[in-house]
Amino acid sequence: MITAAEYGETSWELAVQVDQKAGDESMKFKLRVKGDLHIGGLMLKLVEKIKAPQDWSDHALWWEQRKCWLLKTHWTLDKYGIQADAFLRYTPQHKPLLLQLPNMKTVKMTVSFSSVVFKAVTEICRMLNLRRSEELSLLKPPDDPSKKKKKKDKNSAQEDIWDIDILSGGPGGTEDEAVFKTMTATYDPENGMPVSATSLWFGENPLAESQPNLPPAELAKMYQPLSLVDKAVNNAGWLDSSRSLMEQDIQDEEKLLLRFKYNVFFDLNPKYDGVRITQLYEQGRWSILLEEIDCTDEEMLMFASLQYHICKLTMSSEPLDHSNEPEIDEVEAALSNLEVTLEGGLTDRILEDITDIPELADSLRLFRPKRLTLRPYKEYWFVFKDTTISYYKNKETSSGEPIEQFHLRGCEVVPDVNVTDKKFGIKLLLPVADGMNEVYIRCDNETQYAKWKAACILASKGKTMAYSSYKSEVKNIQSFLQMKSLAPPPGQAAPDIEAMEMNAECFVSPRYAKKHKNKQLTARILEAHQNIARLSLVDAKMRFIQAWQSLPEFGINYYIVRFKGCKKDEILGISYNRMIRIDMSSGLPVTTWRFANMKQWNVNWEIRQVTIEFDQNVSIAFCCLSCDCKVVHEFIGGYIFLSTRSKDQNETLDEDLFHKLTGGQE
Repeated sequence: MITAAEYGETSWELAVQVDQKAGDESMKFKLRVKGDLHIGGLMLKLVEKIKAPQDWSDHALWWEQRKCWLLKTHWTLDKYGIQADAFLRYTPQHKPLLLQLPNMKTVKMTVSFSSVVFKAVTEICRMLNLRRSEELSLLKPPDDPSKKKKKKDKNSAQEDIWDIDILSGGPGGTEDEAVFKTMTATYDPENGMPVSATSLWFGENPLAESQPNLPPAELAKMYQPLSLVDKAVNNAGWLDSSRSLMEQDIQDEEKLLLRFKYNVFFDLNPKYDGVRITQLYEQGRWSILLEEIDCTDEEMLMFASLQYHICKLTMSSEPLDHSNEPEIDEVEAALSNLEVTLEGGLTDRILEDITDIPELADSLRLFRPKRLTLRPYKEYWFVFKDTTISYYKNKETSSGEPIEQFHLRGCEVVPDVNVTDKKFGIKLLLPVADGMNEVYIRCDNETQYAKWKAACILASKGKTMAYSSYKSEVKNIQSFLQMKSLAPPPGQAAPDIEAMEMNAECFVSPRYAKKHKNKQLTARILEAHQNIARLSLVDAKMRFIQAWQSLPEFGINYYIVRFKGCKKDEILGISYNRMIRIDMSSGLPVTTWRFANMKQWNVNWEIRQVTIEFDQNVSIAFCCLSCDCKVVHEFIGGYIFLSTRSKDQNETLDEDLFHKLTGGQE
C-alpha cells in the first residue's frame, strides 16, 4: 500500500477554473492528482470539492493551452499529456451564440461548443426546421474594422435579436421564443421526411415569412462595391467543419453568419421546405441587392419585380390558405424538383431512348474574338450532335467535313442575352491546353436560343439531349426569358404607376437605383411584374431561386492563390462542379477544371499546398493566400460528398464519409 509521503512525491496540484452557466463569477480550485487518474474521476473530485447542488451534466473539461476538449472520460491525465503546468476549465459545453440568418435577422441560440461544427449546424438547422443541413455552415465575418462598424450600425437599425433557447424552455423567453419552440417538425424515422407538411404551419413560423425590403437609405449604408479580391476575403471566414467552435476561438455570444455554403439545393420541395425556400430566397435577394453577384440591368429588373410580387403577397391582409393545395404526386414532385435541383435527381440520369439521341441543326451566327475580322458575326449551318457542335459553310455542305468542331465537355456556358433588344447569344469558353477559347453563337429567337443553350449546358456536363432533363432545361430557360421580358402580356393595359405603394428603389441595388429616376424605375418594375403577377407566393420564391441559379456567377466562391511555378497571385473560383483559374487583373477565366475529371487530390499540411490530379495527366498545385488551405480543401471534398446524395436514401447522412473527404490529416 502506498504511503502518504510516496503519494506526495508522485502527485501534483492541478489548477481548474469552474465556469458558471448563469453568468455567475467563475470559481478556481487546486486539486492534488496523479497521472493515472482518469478524466471522469477528475470531474468527480471537482464536483465533490465544489459542493454546489446543481446539474453539472453539461459541463466538460477544456484544456486552455492546447485548445482542446477532454471528452474521453476514460483517458488518464498521462494519456492526454496533462502535467502540473496545465490550466483546465470546467465549462458548459452549450453556450449562447448570435447567428445572423440568411434573411439578415439575428437569433440568439444555445449551441454546442464541444461538437464539431458539422454536428452543431445540424442541431441549429433541426431547431430552425431547415432540411438538408449539410448545405449550410457558419461563416465568420471579416475582421475589417470599418466593416465591423458598418455591420454594427446595420444591426442597430434593424429589429431586436430573436432569443431562442434550444436546451430547456428556461425563463426569460419571449413570444418569438415560444413560437420557435412549437415549430420543430416531427421526422419520420425511416425516410427522414417531416410527418406533417410544413405548409400546415407556415403561418406559425416567422422564418418561413419573407422580411420586408429595407428603405433605400438603409440599403445604401450596407452596400459596398466588391472586387474579386473583396469576395475572396469574405469567403475566408468559413469555419472548419471538423473542429468545434471552441477550438476555433469562437467566444460566447459572438456573432456568426449562418449561410448556404454549398450551392446544390437537393430535393427542394415546397411541401416540406417552407423555411428552407424562404431562407434561400433571402440569401439570393441580399446577394442581388448588395451586388455580391453580378447581373445585367434586365435581370436586376426581373429580380425586382419578383421581390415586389413576393413583398405584396407577404404583406397581403388575407391569410395564406394552404388547405386547397392538392397533394403532390411523388413523380410530379420529382419532376418539378428538377427545376431547382442542380444535378441532383435520379430522373436526370434516365435516358429516354438510348438508340435515338436527338440532334439540333440550325442556321446561326458565329463570332471568334481572337480572329481579326471586319464582320464580327458570320452565318453558318450548325449541327449539334452528342456533346459536339460542328459548323459548315451552308446546309448543302453539311454532309461533308465541317469547318470546325467544338467539343463542349468541360466548357463554360455563359448567357449573352438582352430580351428587350432581341439579342439571344451564347458565349462558350472552351477548355484548351493553354487556357480557354472564346466563341460567341447568336440565335435568331427565344425558342432557338432555349434549345441550343439547354443542349450546351448538358454537353458541358458530358450529357446529351437524350437525357430527360433536356426538356425541363429548355422549359426553364424559356420561363426565365419570359420573366426578363418587359413587354406586358398581349391584351393587357400599361400599368398604373400610382398603384405601386412601395418605394421601387427598395427592390434594386443602390448603384442601379442611381441610374434611374424613381418614376421610371417604378414603371419598369410594374411592366416586368405583369409577366409574373399570377404566381403564388411559394412559386414566386422558387422562380427567384431558379433565376438566381441561372446567373453565370452563381455559386462561385473566390480565393486568392499562388499556383506552383507562378510568381503572381491569381484567383481560384470553386463551384459545385468545377474550379476556375481567373486572372486577377482582368477578372477573366484562364482555365476550368471539372470535378468529374478529377482523379485525386491531397494536401501537404506542412507547406499548406493543395495538389490535384485530373485526367490526361493534368496536375495542378497551389497555396492559398487569402485563407487556410483547409477552407478550399473542405469545399472540394464537400461538393464531392454532396454529389453522392440520392433520393432513394433517407436523410441520415454518412458523417464519417464527409469528414474523410473534408477533414484531412493535419
